[in-house]
Amino acid sequence: MKNNKEIDLPEIGARGLARFAWRQLTSMRTALILLMLLAIASIPGSLMPQRNQNPMAVREYFANDPTLAKWIDRLSGFDVFSAPWFSAIYILLFISLIGCVLPRTFEHLKLVRAKPPTTPKNLQKLQGYTLFNGNGEELARAHEFFRKNHFRIREQEGSISAEKGYVRESGNLLFHLSLILVLIGVSIGSLFGMRGDAIIVTGERFINLATSYDALTYGKLTDEKSLNTFSVRLDKFVAQYDPITNSPLDYSAFVTTEDEEGNLLERVIKVNSPLTFGSSRVYLQANGYAPVVTVRDEIGNVNFQGPVTFLPQDSNLRSIGSIKVPEASPQLGFVSSFVPTYQRDPQAGAVSVYPELLRPRLLFSIWEGDLGLDTGVPQSIYKIDTTAMTRIALDSLSPGERFDFTGGSITFEKVEPWINLAVVRDPGKTYSLIGGILALAGLLASLFGFRRRIWLRVLSDGQVEIAGLAKNNSAALDIQLGDFERFVRGDK
Repeated sequence: MKNNKEIDLPEIGARGLARFAWRQLTSMRTALILLMLLAIASIPGSLMPQRNQNPMAVREYFANDPTLAKWIDRLSGFDVFSAPWFSAIYILLFISLIGCVLPRTFEHLKLVRAKPPTTPKNLQKLQGYTLFNGNGEELARAHEFFRKNHFRIREQEGSISAEKGYVRESGNLLFHLSLILVLIGVSIGSLFGMRGDAIIVTGERFINLATSYDALTYGKLTDEKSLNTFSVRLDKFVAQYDPITNSPLDYSAFVTTEDEEGNLLERVIKVNSPLTFGSSRVYLQANGYAPVVTVRDEIGNVNFQGPVTFLPQDSNLRSIGSIKVPEASPQLGFVSSFVPTYQRDPQAGAVSVYPELLRPRLLFSIWEGDLGLDTGVPQSIYKIDTTAMTRIALDSLSPGERFDFTGGSITFEKVEPWINLAVVRDPGKTYSLIGGILALAGLLASLFGFRRRIWLRVLSDGQVEIAGLAKNNSAALDIQLGDFERFVRGDK
């Protein structure tokens, strides 16, 4: 007869549910899933322009397809690495790794200090089993062999057990603990770090203020008050190139620096030799040319004068740029290109055949009309929107030459080099570097180490049994068992 009485199952309760959720979160399977999700979540950040790095490209997205751009922005597609969902994956991975690795580390430390297991009763079933007649000195020789090869030993009556090879598990745990250290370093950098870029022309001075940067990104817990006090004046920039391949050989920026105490120093910045001011480092990141021009109106008044930075387009520093003169009436714009060593190509037009200033030339087309500077929409300093403008002239100049056009003139005075300074403060990079080195060491240890156990027992009739057990790399164990047997037999 069937029992139809219902069985009352106890409720799991809030504490039990929390314990179950914690066990699921801190499992290695969950950590691997979160690591994969973090990699997948990073893909949109590499495919789409990010607002803090390329706001102009983001604006073009909105101009070309407003509906799609609006949905991408709602999903934080233009701010992937600061999005709440990306931070959630990152934090969960951090917690999962800690909860998974730390308990395993404590258990591993207990195992490392523990004695090897006792000798099994049936050694015949284990790897490399050998039986031979002894002479009574096998236990002493086995003890000597194990001590010499750094085995942990447990001695019993008539037998000895030895174990070695926890370096594999230690390396595995070190690898995962190092990942936590790397995550800590990245977190510290994103919270307390900063990065800024500033272009300065020869003779100009950069002061470490927020208004001096062309692009500036703060960490989550930093602002303009955290900037160091220093300045850098570019005195001279020297670039050396291979005359055969045109490839760069060396870049040197000769600068005068002033720290917060007012100390003036003449220093040199190279690509791999940055300046250091407290916790900030100043790197030489890029270079180019800035033509110095003077634009006058029809009666000779100066409407614009000074260097204009041009953006390099190839390894020979063919560059593009724009000269905007909003003070002119009507407003003027010079859509320009610059070549340091001019040569005319029948198909490509003006090209540069060498990156040094051997035959510099400024090419431009002159436009008049509305530059669109009062619309409130950010513009690139290297381009001009000529939609509401009319082209009135087209020409080129060498240094010292002047071109007259209806309503004024432009004089190409000279050329000055410019450099881009990257100011970086990343307090977590040391932790990330140490974590990366330790992770590599742990990975090597886990790949090349193997754990093994070896037993020796002397039977009552004087015969000797030898056997072993390996969790991996059984071939290496067979080799070591052979060496052990020969040593115990006295065939050293």
